[in-house]
Amino acid sequence: MAQKLIITAAITGAVHVPSMTPYLPITPEQIINDAVKAGEAGASVVHIHARDPKNGRPTSNLELMGEIVSGIKQRSDIVVCITTGGQLGMSLEERIAAVPAFKPELASCNAGSVNFVLAPAAAKIKNPQYDWEISFLEGTYDLVFANTFKGLDYYINTMNQYETLPEFEVYDVGMINNIAYFVRKGIVRKPVYMQFVMGILGGIPATIDNLAFLVKTAKEQIGEFQWSCAAAGRHQMPLTTAALTMGGNVRVGLEDNIHVKPGVLAKSSSEQVELIRNIAEGLGREVANPAETRAILGLKGLDKVGF
Repeated sequence: MAQKLIITAAITGAVHVPSMTPYLPITPEQIINDAVKAGEAGASVVHIHARDPKNGRPTSNLELMGEIVSGIKQRSDIVVCITTGGQLGMSLEERIAAVPAFKPELASCNAGSVNFVLAPAAAKIKNPQYDWEISFLEGTYDLVFANTFKGLDYYINTMNQYETLPEFEVYDVGMINNIAYFVRKGIVRKPVYMQFVMGILGGIPATIDNLAFLVKTAKEQIGEFQWSCAAAGRHQMPLTTAALTMGGNVRVGLEDNIHVKPGVLAKSSSEQVELIRNIAEGLGREVANPAETRAILGLKGLDKVGF
């Protein structure tokens, strides 16, 4: 029998721009509300980015992040996973700053460098709502999302210092080798928690064969691990459904996909949570609540966070 299913909702991210959908949460209040609704729908983890409430641009502003995570905690016992990816182009220090500031139970840790290309989306926006959107998207055509071994070492040790579990974001198969190196080095404890992020232009294509290959490689290179699957755009539901049948966990949400089905915009991340939960329960997978998720992942507990 597969363990209970962890559903993560990635609420707003730093990929989509406001002109793509009117439902993208931008203000702290909108992000908090969407996170709470996702928890009520069945998510036990929310992955959190902050945006400038004036124009929707992704930001590393700690005051905004603090308002968001504390607001979620006041209304829900859901696990809060804070991003260290931030916005493409942010410095290492900007991206990690939220960990010592808020001491979360869980934080993303990008497992290697990758071309993270959003540029084709710019051509689809005819009337941008804000002047930063087109240049932001087009700028990724000449940008490497840098996550060097030195940077990873710094991230992992910082997270260890605050008892924050790294959620390793794996965009391609070689990044599993990177994680295995840090396991051998002795600074990453088992079970390792990995999220396979598929379908990004520059990363591994979103196919079931590739998902099976990622899981197989992780078993061979790392051994004891927990894993989740996230997939971009139209690949979201097919790939997360495949992950369910393989015993994995799943991530949905507006960060990864702005639709709930082809041609229909999702009005909230909770719509996608409800959809994947229904699929999971139809397949016989029980959904974990926040307490069960903390036990599965070995998290320190909500009483030990800094927000």
